[in-house]
This record gives sequence, structure tokens and C-alpha cells, in this order.
Amino acid sequence: MAGTDDAPLYLGFDTGGTYTDAVLFSEERGVIAKAKALTTRHDLAVGITEAADRVIALAGIAPRAIRLVSMSTTLATNALVEGQGGRVGLVMIGFSETDLDKDGLKTALGSDPVIFVPGGHDVHGNETKLDLAALEDALPELATSVSGFAVCGYFSTRNPKHEILARDLIRERTGLPVTTSHELSSKLGGPRRALTTLLNARLISMIDRLIAATEGFLADRGIDAPLMVVRGDGALVSARFARQRPIETILSGPAASIVGARHLTRLDDAVVSDIGGTTTDIAILDKGVPRLDPDGATVGGFRTMVEAVAMRTFGLGGDSEVTVADGGLDPAILLGPRRLVPLSLAAHQHGAAIAETLERQLRAANPGRMDGRFAVRTGVPERLAAGLSAAEARLYEKVTATPLPLDQLLTSTAQVATLQRLVARGLVHLCGFTPSDAAHVLGRQDNWDERAARLGAELVARRRDGRGQAIAAGAAEISQRVLDAVTRRSAELMLESALADDGLDGAAIVAGPLVQRALDGKAGIARLAVGLDRQVIGLGASAGLHYAGLPKLVGQGCVVPEDADVANAIGAVVGQVRVSAEAVVTQPVEGIFRVSAGETISDHRSEDDALSVASAHLRDLAREAARRAGSDDVEIDVATDLRIATIEGQRAFIEASLRAVATGRPRITLR
Repeated sequence: MAGTDDAPLYLGFDTGGTYTDAVLFSEERGVIAKAKALTTRHDLAVGITEAADRVIALAGIAPRAIRLVSMSTTLATNALVEGQGGRVGLVMIGFSETDLDKDGLKTALGSDPVIFVPGGHDVHGNETKLDLAALEDALPELATSVSGFAVCGYFSTRNPKHEILARDLIRERTGLPVTTSHELSSKLGGPRRALTTLLNARLISMIDRLIAATEGFLADRGIDAPLMVVRGDGALVSARFARQRPIETILSGPAASIVGARHLTRLDDAVVSDIGGTTTDIAILDKGVPRLDPDGATVGGFRTMVEAVAMRTFGLGGDSEVTVADGGLDPAILLGPRRLVPLSLAAHQHGAAIAETLERQLRAANPGRMDGRFAVRTGVPERLAAGLSAAEARLYEKVTATPLPLDQLLTSTAQVATLQRLVARGLVHLCGFTPSDAAHVLGRQDNWDERAARLGAELVARRRDGRGQAIAAGAAEISQRVLDAVTRRSAELMLESALADDGLDGAAIVAGPLVQRALDGKAGIARLAVGLDRQVIGLGASAGLHYAGLPKLVGQGCVVPEDADVANAIGAVVGQVRVSAEAVVTQPVEGIFRVSAGETISDHRSEDDALSVASAHLRDLAREAARRAGSDDVEIDVATDLRIATIEGQRAFIEASLRAVATGRPRITLR
């Protein structure tokens, strides 16, 4: 029986936008068993339980034999790409309204409330008088209309006192989750730190539901093992750690896939491309190590302060929205960036009513703009619907747990925008034709409802071009065009990522006529070619389908390893805990050296004393952070960046930055 030896068994999960993957792994034997289940966003425990029960049954082990559980997820990444998340109250201490115009903060905030209060600190940690009256006045109303709060203070990385006071007040008066910016980053740059804090607060309820669902499964099955989560840099942290800092799980799934890709292929240099249901994630593997983005991860168009794999995430996947460009004699097939519930999946889950509606729409004399589209509630808790406008609330009331066709749900053009806002809040899913449906039509995929997929394809095929003619002869032709478009777009995104990594404007170059002509393979007096300098590692359940035609487009082979469909879950169990802590030493006045490390500030009479205290305190902070992150046996390295100047021949201290990194394997249950 599998798993009967003494080697520790690890259970790895990856909860993606469409599928939840599970693997049972042993360091000595590798992948013992793997399984998949649909991600059930309304109740994540269902998908997690199905995937885990299947993999445990396939391996033939007792659940109690599992010694470590680790998970990666694309839920946070997908939420930011799709503009979803809870409504958050942003508290800005010492900032002005003009600061909202920086680093995309106003765009990210949207219609969420913001409160400005006097206070904050200077670069040395000296405070300006704090006045929380405006916050106190706003809390009674906000307590019932937001899901959490984000607090950012001016120079709070040098002195977090005002953030802590505001945090404690909010928790006392509302009981809601509060994120403070100094807990997430020690870097300067208030607006971008506020942006990161806002996004963290927006993701808390989503990641909390995922972790709670997993913990519930483990308890039900009697699995007494630590639960770890993959961060965006590929490191592992405890579930408790991830609950408080969910922003650090953005790019969790992609980071795990890089770790898994290296483990599966042993390739040191490659372009790793992971195509999922919602996104395609592309990164560079260089000399066996994934490249990190020191400036912070960019997801959904927002540059955060989260250190993560230098991953570029694009809204392209098996469940991407398929649309046809308006006008033109040969209208293009457009893909994403939004995820739809595939028609084949909707029919698989909800029965014949989906196909019957599609047949009704096909019987109409002319194509309708809402043909093949449905709306369905996501099933998130009702409290997340707080703060809807009257129009949003009325429309949301009409949407049910069963998909409703848009041509019957919407009665005015204005309601289209209202529905889009409900989708952005994560309250409603749209169903429609996707590449997954195209694969069903062509027999490349067969796990859902082929009839609904074919009917949806026929509705798309009869859309009109600029001549008034149908854009395709039928379901098979339009489906092949959609799959070809996915392969072509995938090649463009890989080339764009490679060029960007070389310091160029990859998006503009790839969109230009020369690269497009090279990809088209058009003959001419000037012969044009473009390609990659290393192989592609294709990951994801549909990589074999969508990447089969890649070599002729990118000039390199594409390796799709045997376990490419669960690379994220494998990466989740082969990683290490890695956490860091930072401190800064400044000189507010001549002869005084101030140490700012975490929530501790101290003054010293000499530079050497200050650096020694900072280093010792950092080691303690890093060791404690590693313990909270799930590792008891760590190695700690401290690096110091000393900035000095020479003035009239004399050495002058300016500032010192110290960073401690603690690394170790996660603790496992001992038998």
C-alpha cells in the first residue's frame, strides 16, 4: 500500500479560479498521487474536500499519516486582476487628498470611503499631533458598510505609533479586521504603501474563507498537521501569518509553479508559462532560480510593495471571455481579461435550462448582443453585499443561484453598467463562451457539457462582420479560431515578458508591425524573425492543448512535464519558510543615532552601539517572524547597507539600513 513506509507524507493544494489541485508527495518518492476538483467559490470547502479525498483514496493511505499540509492559491491574484474584493475604509494619517493621485491609489480606491486625519511623523520618527476625531465620527456608519479597514500613516515605517492608535480604536469600536501599513512594508513611499495596505484589507475575507475551509477539512479528516501557505516569492508561511497578510499571497500560485517547474524538469534556464482558467503567469527561470521583482509585484495594473517572483500576470486562460471586435471586414477574436463561467460548466452544474435558453436565442432571426450570456450569484456571504446603491441592490435581488440569461435579466442599457459593478464586487459571475467551451466543441476536452458549448459556439459564429455576413461557418470553425487565438496570444505574451525583462517596452514592441509580421510568417523582401533564447516550460492542465503550436511562433521547444497540471501543488510542498525583518538607523541630531526596528525605537550615543543594537534586535524579530511563519530551526543572515559621506575630509554618517533573512524548513507533525 502506498505511503506505508516511514517517509513523511505531505499534502499539497493549489486552489485556482477554476480547479483545486491536490498532490500527495514524499521527498523520497516524489508524487505519489494527484487529483483535481472544481473550485467551488461559494463554499471553498467543497472543492478542497473533493480534491483531497480523491488523492488520499488514490494513494491508499490513512489521512492521519499526513505530516504537513501546504497550499498555493491564485484567488488573490485573480481578485486583483478582475477588480474584486471587499469594500474597505481607508484611513490616511498625515496625508492630503492630493496623495490619492499618486501610484494609482485613487483608481484602486474606487468608490470605497477614505478618511483623512491629522498626524504622522517625519523621517526621523518625530511626531505631528494626532487628531482622531474625524475617524471617530465616521466609524458608526462605516462599521455597517465596509468589510475591513486599511490604515496608513505618514512615515509610519519610522514610527508606527499613530497607526497603532488608529488600529486599536477601529478594532474597539467596530470589531472589523484592520491592516496597518508598517506591518506590510518598511519601505518609504506613503501612497504606494497605502495602496498595498488597501489591497491587503480588501483580500482578507477571501483568504480567510480559503484557510478556514482547509482547516475545516483537516479537522473533519483527523489530519493533525501544520497548514502552510505559499507567498508570492515562493516561500512558505503559516496559515495564521497568511490570514493577517493576504496581500503577500498575490502570485502565490505562480510562485509555487516556478518552484514546481524547476523540480519537475531540472531545467536551470527557461521561460515558465502557467496557463490557468483565469490568468497566464509568465516568469523567467535563470540559473535555477526564479527572478524576483525588487520593486514590488504588479498585479491588475497596480504596483505593490510586495516582494515577489518577477511574474507577469495576464488575463488569458481557459475561461477567458471570448468577444468579437465590432466592425471590420475580418473582425478579430478578443480574449479576456475577464473570466467567465464557461457555458459547458454552467450547464454541467445547473442542468438543461442553459442549453434550452441558447436554443431559444439561436431561433431568433438576428443575433442579439446579450446572446449566450448569463448571470449567477457567486454565493459569497451576504455581509459582503453591504454598501450597494439602490440600483445595485435591486438588480442583485433579481440575480439568483441559478444562471439567468441577460436578455431577460436586464431591462435597460443603464443596468449593464450596474451589473458590471456587481461583478467587480465579486457578488455576481457572468457565464459565456470561453476557450474551454471551444475545446469541448472540438473534442479536446470532455469533462463538462458539450451540447451547451456547441450551442454557444454557434451563437458566436453567427455574429456579423462588416459585410453583414456570419463571421464563421459554424461551431467547429469558430472554436478552432478561438484556440488558435489563445496560442497566438500566449506567444505574444511570452515575447512581451522576455523583452520587458531585457529592459524594453515589451508590450509596444510586440504590438508593432515588425513583430506581428514575424509572427504571421509573411513573406517579403525583408525577412523577419523573432524568438526566445531558452525553452518554454508549459504548466497548467490545458498547457498541452494551447502550447502545442508554440515552437513555430517563439523559435524554441516547449516542455510540458508529466505533472504539469499540478505543478503549483508540488511547488507548495517542496519550498522553504523564508521571512525578513528590516531596521533603519538615522541621525536626527548630531551625536544621536536612532534605531527604528519594527515597533521599537531607541536612541544611542554612538554609531557602533546603534548598529549593534539594530542587528541584535533584527535577529530576534526575524526569529520570531519565522516561528510565526511556521519554522523553528532557521538560519539568519543580516546584511547592512551603510550610507556615509566625506565632508571636508571627515567621515559623516547619513543612514544605515539593515535586513535580516531567516530561512528554514516548515515544522512537521512528529509521530
